[in-house]
Amino acid sequence: MVAVSNGHIHAQAAAKSRVGRPLLSLSLAAMMEEVHAHSGAVYLLTPGEPVLEMAVMAGLPRAFAAPWERVGLSAPVPVAEALRERRLVWVGGEEEMARRYPRIAVVLPYPFALAALPVATATTRFGAVFVTWPASHPPELSDRERDHLTAACDQLALRLERSVEGGHPLRHEPDLTIRLTSDVADAFGTVEAARLVARLPYGLVSLDLHGRVGFANEAAAALLGRPAGELLGTQLWASVPWLNDPMYEDRYRAALISQQMTSFVALRPPSDWLSFRLYPSMTGLSVRITRARAVAEMASRSPRPGEGHSRLVTISQLLSLAGALTEAVGVQDVVQLVADEVCPAVGSQALAILGTQAGRLRLLGQRGYPDARTVERFDGMPLTERTPSTHVLSSGVPAFFDSRQQLEHLYPTREKAPEGFAAWAYLPLIASGRPVGTCVLAYAEPHVFPADERAVLTSLGGLIAQALERALLYDAKNQLAHGLQAALLPHSLAPLPGIDAAARYLPATQGMEIGGDFYDLVPTRPLAAAVIGDVQGHNVTAAGLMGQIRTGVRAFTTGGQPPQEVMGSTNRLLVDLGAELFASCLYLRLDPAHGRAEMARAGHPPPLLRRPDGRVRVLDLAGGPLLGIDAEATYPTTEVEFAPGSLLVLYTDGLIESPGVDLEDALARLGELLTAMGDQPLEYLADELIRHSVAARERADDVAVLLLRALGDG
Repeated sequence: MVAVSNGHIHAQAAAKSRVGRPLLSLSLAAMMEEVHAHSGAVYLLTPGEPVLEMAVMAGLPRAFAAPWERVGLSAPVPVAEALRERRLVWVGGEEEMARRYPRIAVVLPYPFALAALPVATATTRFGAVFVTWPASHPPELSDRERDHLTAACDQLALRLERSVEGGHPLRHEPDLTIRLTSDVADAFGTVEAARLVARLPYGLVSLDLHGRVGFANEAAAALLGRPAGELLGTQLWASVPWLNDPMYEDRYRAALISQQMTSFVALRPPSDWLSFRLYPSMTGLSVRITRARAVAEMASRSPRPGEGHSRLVTISQLLSLAGALTEAVGVQDVVQLVADEVCPAVGSQALAILGTQAGRLRLLGQRGYPDARTVERFDGMPLTERTPSTHVLSSGVPAFFDSRQQLEHLYPTREKAPEGFAAWAYLPLIASGRPVGTCVLAYAEPHVFPADERAVLTSLGGLIAQALERALLYDAKNQLAHGLQAALLPHSLAPLPGIDAAARYLPATQGMEIGGDFYDLVPTRPLAAAVIGDVQGHNVTAAGLMGQIRTGVRAFTTGGQPPQEVMGSTNRLLVDLGAELFASCLYLRLDPAHGRAEMARAGHPPPLLRRPDGRVRVLDLAGGPLLGIDAEATYPTTEVEFAPGSLLVLYTDGLIESPGVDLEDALARLGELLTAMGDQPLEYLADELIRHSVAARERADDVAVLLLRALGDG
């Protein structure tokens, strides 16, 4: 956006060369003129720091690039990438910018093309350059443009190298935003032009690149309600109070960066609607102001300000929402939190969150749609379909539709938009530089999205994206962990001669809802074996180790080892694995034909035995330390009576341990329940044991229960 013609740049260069030769400014201006760029900047590498600082900018106010005046060499921005990788970086338009550099796209969501190049010799890095073109530039950089920019940057690097070798330090220089004077109109023509403009029935205002008023005709002054003399030299939105709205300043920025005509409608209090059209050039903007009669008529039939439900999210709300989103664990948590917190804050009545899988859209969750089928039809849709959801997801550019007519005009599909809604915001969810989904906010009434609201919604999209990325990762790990655990635990209990059995397993509701509790029945001849245990931890490692222990117990059991040797062998296996996790375990060899059971215990809670007469006692078994601590540990065995009708209750500590509850009291209550209900069918009894357990309801730990009843005909 250089604001000077060739002649003026050459004149300026000649003048400045006599007073210090502004090398950076002259090189940048010449480079831009040759490729017809409309803005650009030169960055210099800060001595001793991996930091690029903007040394000079041309064609636009520096404020437009304020967030990137000083950037780290590792920053995800084109100039830093160009210098890091010593190559030309090309960004062909708005969609590519949003996809590759989402942070820039959020601040400058306008159509423009950009090229960034390193300024470096073979041995020394000096900095980088970027130049931009308006939206009319082709999506690809031509060979001529590429060759000229590369040669110009190489030449600049050589000049900087000679300057440094000559003892001249590299300095920042004044920006190039000079305003042109006419080369055509003479004095008489200027007078006639002024008369012509004065006779026009609509307002005309000239703005420079900084948005300052350089000229306003009488019609403009009358429409704006300010004398022309008070407008001159001021920024329009600063000198006219009712134009002091970020949306209107955004239109000025959009016009300058894209070099395309933009427009907006503003309300001059109390009831006059004015239409503003901004015509940009490389020297500033011409603004045409007229009365917006159609808008005024529509506004007279619309609710007055304050009567509707439109609201913007404040900074405090944004911080609150950010904090709330950090608490979301799974994908459904994110969906529910957005429905409960975000939708009411921005005034939307429904939402859908979409992701992708195998080249198709996936509906991750929705709230607020009376008929869920209206959004479920998008689940499984190919990403090649032309819909706003697929476009936003692939491009990373948000889309806003003020009305149903606008949406269906731009996306005429066989199926119309869901009934009951009249406006939509499609927000790309970009995390870690890549799109992870789309958030669709639906509004029951037509809804205008001004620039400041779009900015807020886009920012909210970034927060939602980060939460969704974490949630997707958590759900994937959780699904993997549960799949692993389901594969390691027995799908059904093996039938044992003379034994009736039932089991229950509940994962903890804290963490990943997976743990190391396990149980198993191993049929052998003529006896049978049962085992229950608990590996410390609630993660994939604990589940994996549980599977290894269960496999080891089965192998040692089928090998004919007695209980104490099975336990000792399993202990040595765990020590040899070096997992640095410990496990409790209770192993039983059952002989229902002779009415007895032999047990070995490794730090596990004692089992309960209900005799045929209904009496219940806690079995005080001798035992050894937890598995995995001492390879030389021994595990003595205890034999108990197991007559027909007897019931053994094996469990992990998640059934009885609860904060504030004494273990003896918990065991006593468990014994009372077994006394009263122990003769019930085992499947029913297992459910009742879980239902009456305070610890099982809280589920701070995994719960495993294994019930064994000796049958009379065993």
